[in-house]
Formats: sequence, structure tokens, C-alpha cells
Amino acid sequence: MKQKKVFLDESEMPTQWYNVMPDIPGGMSPPLDPETKEPMAPEKLAEVFPMGLLEQEMSDQSWIDIPEEVQEVLRIWRPAPLVRANNLEKALGTKAKIFFKNEGVSPSGSHKTNSAVAQAYYNKREGIKRLSTETGAGQWGSALSFATHKFGLDCKVYMVRVSFDQKPYRKSMMNTYGAEIVPSPSPDTVIGRKILESHPDTAGSLGIAISEAMEDALSRDDTKYALGSVLNHVILHQSIIGLEAKKQLESIGEYPDVVVGCCGGGSNFAGIMSPFVTDKLEGKDIRFVGIEPASCPTLTRGKYAYDFGDVAAMTPLLYMYTLGHDFIPPGIHAGGLRYHGMSPIVSALVRDKIIETTSAHQLECFEAGRLFAQAEGIIPAPETCHAIKAAINEATMDLNDPKTILFNFSGHGLLDLASYDAFYSGNLHNYDYPEEDIIAATKNLPVI
Repeated sequence: MKQKKVFLDESEMPTQWYNVMPDIPGGMSPPLDPETKEPMAPEKLAEVFPMGLLEQEMSDQSWIDIPEEVQEVLRIWRPAPLVRANNLEKALGTKAKIFFKNEGVSPSGSHKTNSAVAQAYYNKREGIKRLSTETGAGQWGSALSFATHKFGLDCKVYMVRVSFDQKPYRKSMMNTYGAEIVPSPSPDTVIGRKILESHPDTAGSLGIAISEAMEDALSRDDTKYALGSVLNHVILHQSIIGLEAKKQLESIGEYPDVVVGCCGGGSNFAGIMSPFVTDKLEGKDIRFVGIEPASCPTLTRGKYAYDFGDVAAMTPLLYMYTLGHDFIPPGIHAGGLRYHGMSPIVSALVRDKIIETTSAHQLECFEAGRLFAQAEGIIPAPETCHAIKAAINEATMDLNDPKTILFNFSGHGLLDLASYDAFYSGNLHNYDYPEEDIIAATKNLPVI
């Protein structure tokens, strides 16, 4: 009988996070102060983030201890299982071995909870009473709502309007954990009111929601801002995924030929692949493949440049692949992948040709998700469907190639069934973002 699931004992959960930044061959460009164009001073960033997270954001240490208080909450669902997708392999008729790291077992149903718990802890440790945040598809808002409840913090979530309308049960989950949720753009902030006045029917964007959440945090002394992807400390927290997967594969004598993940802001893909980067740099024959929506082609068609992380230009300037902070994405159902920018860490690894990139249309991704659900019995989130599509592509390039594929099952889709209803009823359509729109969206990039 082939190995189906691999579990680690609770005592084997990693007690340190891995920081990939010191190992990036071409190094990292620092965030810049948009006013001076000089590296951002930590004290200025401290207006929105606690110092504990800022120390991680800028750390040159390869290993950082996970606080015991964070470990205690993570043990509710970690270590997460590694699963051999035998039935999917059979359905595809491939000799490839396909493994997935099931992050859907977390309380919020996605990988986002890994960083949410850490961020809530560091804010609580520094006396913060309330967090504000944005959420695209709702996974991050759900995760932070859970984490803030665990550490006794209040939470306000600005949820991108199109997802607020499409995913009502995500709102129910956030309410259950005690959070306040509003659709973004909202009348609760200056930037929200301004956008609603000029674009009353806008579907919203993560860039807008980030602006609102940051404005909220800056307007109150008891509040800090929390971001669910993109930033270095988020990538750090998510490294627990790859660290566990690596140990689980080693326990059964396996090692991946290719590691796959979907790309929105970069957290779940970097989380699973970053612990393998040093192996590749030391000569190991391993590939990393990041897949994004064709309708939001940040890595495959964006520019590598300094840009703001939000529409209102309130964030530091980040050196990353970007479609421009003015980019307003179409309302695809993979809401967690609708972001104009990409993690500076992932961007640097793409620049250094450590990571390969590809894109796919949403209809083929939903088809891949349906096949996976029928074979393995788990309905994937729309974002996760992209990773499944890339894994299937790898497994079917040569059906006789016995390669080992590892992908991050970043979240389940049990709160995304309305998206599947739209798919089955023919109300979802593919969308290629026009080149002229990309040119228009990137014309206002900051001049450095």
C-alpha cells in the first residue's frame, strides 16, 4: 500500500522560522521612504507595525525562534499533514508522485493563520489593543479574526467589495471570531469616501483596502496595521509550511523535483518553497514554479520596480514586480490573487532565476480543482485551484516521468461554493488583462 498521509508528532513542529533573505543571491533592495527616497527608518514604520515584527522584517538572521505562546496556538492544527495524491495520480495516468501540504486544516481553512497568530502575538506583547487589516478573498480576514480573539485584541477588517458580495460565509466566520467587517471601499475612511464618490460602483481592490486599513491604524493610538502577505515577516512566518513538508518527505525517503504554489502576494508559495532554496543554491536539482491568474499577471507581465503597496500611496516603496498601484483587477473568483504587487522576496528570487513563473485562466483552474475534488475528496479554494493546475501541468508533461511534485494546498473551498456555482452555471469567464491597460496602470510608477 502506497504512503497516503504523513504526520509529524506534535513535538516535531518547527520551533524556529527560516529567513530566506540572507540566502538570496542578488540581495534585497530596502523599502524606501516615499518622501525622501531613502531607506525607510524603522521608527517611521513603527507607526503601523510593532517593533517585534519590524525586527523580523529587516533581520539578517537565518533562523528566528518561534515564541512559545505562538507555538501553543499553532499546535491546535500543526503539524499539518502531508498527503500523497494517489487518486489524482491515477486519474491523470501519470507516473509522477504528487504530494500536497494540506494547509486547509487550520481554523480559518487556509495557510494565512500561520502568520496571523504570530502577528497578533507581537502586537499584544507591545500593548496594542486593536488591529486593522484588509482581506481579498476573506482567508486573511478570517485568520486574523481568529488570532486576535486568541490574544484578546479587537479587529476591523476592510474586505474587498467584490469578495464581500461573493463570499458571505467568510463574513460569518469573521463575525464568529468577534471581528468587525466592512466592504471596501467604505464610508469609514477618507480614502474610501473619496473612491466611492468618484467610482460608486467599483468592485474594490486589495490596494484600496490596504489604504483604508492603514488610514484606520494611523488615526488611532490603540491600533496597528496587519498585512497577510507580501512583507518579509509574513514570508518568514509561512516558512513553517516548507520546514514541515521537508521533514515529512525526508521521513519517507522522498525529495521534490519541483515545488509549486499559487501567487497573489507571495506568502503561501514562498512559505512552502523557501526552505528548499539553499538546497538549490548548493546544486540540488530542484525547480520552483509559481502560478498566477492570467487576469492579474504581476510576475509574468508586470514591471520590476519600486512601487507603493496601496492605491493611496501610503505604504513605503517596495522593490517588487508590480502592475502599478493604480491597477484595479477584474472580479475573478480567486480573490486572494487579485493584487497588483508581489512579495519583494519572491520578486528577488524570480529576478535571480531561482523561481519560474507561469499563469492560467480561471476556467482551467476550476476544472483542475474539480478533478482534484473528485479524486481526493477535498474541495479546494479558487486560489488553490491555480496550484493544482500547475501541479497537473507538471505531472502530465511526460506521463512516464516519475518526478516528485510538491504543492501547497493553501486552503479549502468550503466557503467558496458560490464561486463553484458561478463556474457550473457558466457565469465565469476567462480574462486576459489587455496590454494597454497594463501600460496605463504602470505609467504612474514612482520615479526613483
